Amino acid sequence: APVRHPPVSLPLAAPQGRLLAKLENLQPEIKKLAEQLRYEVSVRGKQVGWSEKVARFHFKKNLRRILTELYIRDNCHPFKATLLVWVQVPMWVCVSLALRNCSLGATHPTVQEQFSAGGALWFTDLTAPDSTWILPVSLGLVNLLIVEIFASQKKEVSRFQKLATNFFRMVSVVMIPVAATVPSSMALYWVSSSLLGLSHNLLLRSPTCRRLCCIPRTSSDSATPY
Repeated sequence: APVRHPPVSLPLAAPQGRLLAKLENLQPEIKKLAEQLRYEVSVRGKQVGWSEKVARFHFKKNLRRILTELYIRDNCHPFKATLLVWVQVPMWVCVSLALRNCSLGATHPTVQEQFSAGGALWFTDLTAPDSTWILPVSLGLVNLLIVEIFASQKKEVSRFQKLATNFFRMVSVVMIPVAATVPSSMALYWVSSSLLGLSHNLLLRSPTCRRLCCIPRTSSDSATPY
């Protein structure tokens, strides 16, 4: 799924790209092995009189074993792709809570005073919500753009991936009114984080950048990604 990238997670974005590329390149082999396994299970089932339910059980059991062997062979278990999420989500939550506490004076009144006069442009008071809705709307648009960029990379999309993409689209829209009710310091951080995530997504689409990061070539790679 599409995600924002705080600065500290940048070194993890390239390894995640390599892992996702390996997984994509494995799909033709997985499809071929699955078809072969289905045929073998079907033949075996007829020999020993398996019911359809039993045959399906053996097919899924052996397919899981084959997938595990392939993931170990290529060192690309899908769980590793979630490492970036486990790093950035707690960080995003912690920084957001810290900014909220500073904006509401939960840490020290002096800090709140500094936040109230430390803004810029139209959001001069970082302790107050953005009444112009520029930051909230910008947040929603940037997040939607990240989702669409991620979705455009997939040629064949499963039902689960479609549901996930629609879910993140909905979250992006819902975040607009949420960002309009929190202090501008939080909204500004969210927009900045999303813009950084957008830049990482665009950067990792560049063929030159992908080669520099040693990301394997895939069938979905484009010579003109932009």
